[in-house]
Amino acid sequence: MENLSPRQHQILALSRQLGSVAVEDLAQRFEVTPQTIRKDLNELCDFRLLSRTHGGAILTSGVENLAYEARRLMAATEKVVIGRHAASLIPNNCSLFINIGTTTEEVARALILHEGLLVITNNIHVATILMSRPKIEVIVAGGVLRRSDGGIVGEAAADFITQFKVDHAVIGASALDEDGAMLDFDYREVRVAKAIMQNARNVMLVADATKFTRTAPVRIGELSDIDVFVTDRAPPEPVAAYCRDNAVHLEIAQGHPVNDNTMDAAE
Repeated sequence: MENLSPRQHQILALSRQLGSVAVEDLAQRFEVTPQTIRKDLNELCDFRLLSRTHGGAILTSGVENLAYEARRLMAATEKVVIGRHAASLIPNNCSLFINIGTTTEEVARALILHEGLLVITNNIHVATILMSRPKIEVIVAGGVLRRSDGGIVGEAAADFITQFKVDHAVIGASALDEDGAMLDFDYREVRVAKAIMQNARNVMLVADATKFTRTAPVRIGELSDIDVFVTDRAPPEPVAAYCRDNAVHLEIAQGHPVNDNTMDAAE
């Protein structure tokens, strides 16, 4: 855009590459004050190119999801914390669905020491994470493989899911509206997510706080459709009130990973 400064163009390019940017990181990169970066971010938000988050901003898109690698890097530390907290709520010797998402993949990583699990997933990455664990049986849904992120989507995958009735489901979402709507980008993925929710006795949503500032076009369902919501930060009051009014148990995961060099931190 003609009205953007060269630095703002670079910030926007970084946002497209990484999915999110942090004020302190940008201030160091461009050797300017945090106040200058905040002004840049506010102007980019005024143009609706970015959305502000705590300590930074994320790329705005209401119709197209970020690339898989950008999603993996966004709020990476927070996703590890959410994953470990969510895994602590899942007992040994149970059955569960784990669907598509970089946060659900962190739940899978945190489950590797569990025993007696039967995991049904439409996420190739989840299957790869768990396949070497001798005390966890993994079943992979059949269907169309989405090359962009290893998700298995579509009618065949949804029909496959309906063969099961499991104890727990772990699902993700691309965006959460203040009215309680859980949203995503691909209607084929949403169809599988709905089948997962309908065929689990307890449904857990895992989503970091950036999802409160994003939007997406396809409705997965409502927060009232889930039993437990695990996130890393207290949600906006309308979302918190919705959870209270609909008996959704809200869990705020706290702490930070220790001695974990496998993840890249991003605000």
